Amino acid sequence: MSTSTPLNPTEIEERLDEFLDPVLSSRRTAVEPARLLADFDRARQEFVLRWVGIIARSNAEMAYQFASHVPRALGLMDEAGIEAWIIHFMDVYDKTGLYPAAQALQALDAYTQALNQKATGLPLDQVLGILETFVRGLNGRAMKIAAGQEIYTDTETLYLPGMLSRFAARADNFRLYKAMVAHQWAQTWFGTWCLNITEAVAEFTDAPRAIRLFHALETVRLDACIARELPGMYRDLCALRQAHNQTALPEHWKELAVHLQTPGATVQDSLACLHKVYSSDQMPEPVCYQGLLLPERVEQVLALRRERDKNAFRTALARLAAERKPAPEQADAPRDTAAEPSFTAQSVPDPDMPEGFTFELQLDGQPVTPPEDVQSVMDSIIQDLGEIPDDYLVAAGDGGYRMENTAKTERDPTDVWKGTYHEDGAFLYNEWDHERRHYRKNWCVLRELDVHPQSPEFVAQTLSKYSGLVKVLRRTFEALRGEDKLLKKQPYGDDVDIDALVEAYADSASGLEMSERLFTKLHKLERNIAVMFMVDMSGSTKGWINEAEREALVLLAESLEALGDRYAIYGFSGMTRKRCELYRIKRFDEPYSDIVRARISGITPQDYTRMGVTIRHLSKLLNGIDARTKLLITLSDGKPDDYDGYRGTYGIEDTRQALIEAKRDGIHPFCITIDTEAREYLPHMYGAVNYTLVDDVRKLPLKVSDIYRRLTS
Repeated sequence: MSTSTPLNPTEIEERLDEFLDPVLSSRRTAVEPARLLADFDRARQEFVLRWVGIIARSNAEMAYQFASHVPRALGLMDEAGIEAWIIHFMDVYDKTGLYPAAQALQALDAYTQALNQKATGLPLDQVLGILETFVRGLNGRAMKIAAGQEIYTDTETLYLPGMLSRFAARADNFRLYKAMVAHQWAQTWFGTWCLNITEAVAEFTDAPRAIRLFHALETVRLDACIARELPGMYRDLCALRQAHNQTALPEHWKELAVHLQTPGATVQDSLACLHKVYSSDQMPEPVCYQGLLLPERVEQVLALRRERDKNAFRTALARLAAERKPAPEQADAPRDTAAEPSFTAQSVPDPDMPEGFTFELQLDGQPVTPPEDVQSVMDSIIQDLGEIPDDYLVAAGDGGYRMENTAKTERDPTDVWKGTYHEDGAFLYNEWDHERRHYRKNWCVLRELDVHPQSPEFVAQTLSKYSGLVKVLRRTFEALRGEDKLLKKQPYGDDVDIDALVEAYADSASGLEMSERLFTKLHKLERNIAVMFMVDMSGSTKGWINEAEREALVLLAESLEALGDRYAIYGFSGMTRKRCELYRIKRFDEPYSDIVRARISGITPQDYTRMGVTIRHLSKLLNGIDARTKLLITLSDGKPDDYDGYRGTYGIEDTRQALIEAKRDGIHPFCITIDTEAREYLPHMYGAVNYTLVDDVRKLPLKVSDIYRRLTS
């Protein structure tokens, strides 16, 4: 049969039966979808059958629903629209499961109506990256942005409409998106949620009405705060209100507005004004960017975050106390080792904070500069509570909260699908599905953990075993640090450039003007490099490989300490997409101390090798470092693999896509592997020249430092 001849119903049914067999029965067949598809040309038939096969790999029921509805969809949309429809309902399937996804698929008319709005409307997906960059540039904790049915914030996520078509121009719709983001951010930064709103309105007979009035008053106050902090954004707010004729307040509100717009006004002032306006029948119309206040959702998030921040902060204090060392002149003096560390928080002026001050952490009366991750937890606590309570300033003891103590033996892979493990203190990342040619949204759940420190005896043994090599490496890396480059043809310098002088003499002899650039000078190269080492801690590294990895890290750290390059070390493993684990061994802002040596000693094989999510998270950390050259070096023993089917082409393509994303951010990835089959997949993932194969695991410690030297010199 010609490839251009349409398939008949029987042929189509046979093809559909191959994909849909798990959900077919004597009463439920592919006869009707096949009959309807037979009316289309061969190209569209093959288009549908290809997508049925792709969807069936995720879920056969979704594939059957698609086959049943796609004939009508072909009459409403072109192929690009149908592919967008598929991505839409499969995203719903990825996030919330089969039943909501089937409902989304069956709501075909609503989807096509929304698709038609895109001609003038603006989808959130198209501007999500810009809005996330915008909110990252504002003060306060990092916040996510997601599509939602209502416009509101729970103080961790800003929920916006999935599509805005309120204006005819896309630029105006984008400006409205930014205004919504700014208003919700202002709630979290200027103290709206420092008040328990549910308790505050409990005395009013109509609590929902009281919340709406309170929100209107807070909008007046927050707009004034934005006017002072972000005058350009405030001009946009005024333009949007003007476009919607929302500029006028009720007459008796104007005096209250003057009070709420003063620089010292707080959320308590809005609450006081609520008592004055509650009995009035007038209520201002909600402004276009205002959204809703949903206190019950905020209170759930606040309770979880406050407990999480408290535990994380107390654990960090224990780490800071463990790293405390006596001053050099006191090193030999007797010390009361039983004395408990005393932490305090002293207020210090800070004009960037809404209240005009922040808190300085002190240990035994001396200021402590906390690492970046600890500072962010402090900032989060202050933003929520306005202070650091005394019970937060007690370092966690041996029985304190320690995520790394979670048992890792005898684990059932299905356990990770239960409870709220993936919601508490985790990072959510997309994953690339090469068959759909689209990301699975918030598909992978990653948590940062600390490697449990072990005795640093392993480090001492490694340094003794390779003592001669360590000396050579240190000398080699020290030479790199002090390397000078000879610059020629300079207008002034340390010596005469003979070659330039000969050229100048020849020019002069031929009647040309003689150049003044006749000297050479030495220019010291300034290294500005940040390197992230991504270490495979999967179960397959057990034994010789794990020992070689640890030895290589010891030699590399000793060498880099002589060189002075900034570097961080993280291990990775996990089991399924809902438990991707990243193990902190050394952060960028952390010195190579005894605790880091103890973590290197404590590196142990864990579970599987899901690489894409790890690359995305480490790239995010690297992007936060100001460096001219950024490297992401992977140390691995095999290809991507995980318990839930993250293997083969799927895992390789997701890893490749994550590496492409890293390259777009100016990060240079490189892989060092001992996998003898690496030549089959690494050139596709990393590129032909961005990996190296170490054929003998025993050579790994000797090779890694040499490879790094060649990469950065």
